[in-house]
Amino acid sequence: MSAPSRPRRLTLAQQHVNLKGSPITRGDGGIAGGALTWRFKASPSPISRMYDLRLTYRVNGVPATFVDQPDLTSLASGARIPHLYSERPARLCLYFPSAYEWRPSMLLDRTIVPWAVLWLWYFEDWLATGEWRGGGVHVSPDVEAEIIANNPGLIEVPQPEKEAA
Repeated sequence: MSAPSRPRRLTLAQQHVNLKGSPITRGDGGIAGGALTWRFKASPSPISRMYDLRLTYRVNGVPATFVDQPDLTSLASGARIPHLYSERPARLCLYFPSAYEWRPSMLLDRTIVPWAVLWLWYFEDWLATGEWRGGGVHVSPDVEAEIIANNPGLIEVPQPEKEAA
């Protein structure tokens, strides 16, 4: 009897095709310099504002999701926003890396993207109530720095330069 096989890591091209084909991730992006970058707009509810999001992912790294517009820190009137790896640009904390809640065999359009939209829902609720009701592990800045240090893929992936038209 052979050992069960591990799910295969999806390629950047496979992730890109699925992002392009998903109705919830309408946007644009591509693969350059060994990294996938995808830009899309999202609104957590019909009465919510629209957010410009950027997802970056490198093979052997972890996905990084940023809110490019609007400026979340400004919306929060300078208050420390829960569940962010960085505030400028706003890098969303969508899962606990040490618990392997996301794996490279998972599709970004079915995990990271919906998790980002749900994060925005809880962010807007937090703006209104002052209470973070999105669950998750609240870590101190020291623990957060340790998580980032132990997970090199959590650092921002440089944006590829746009080609001149």
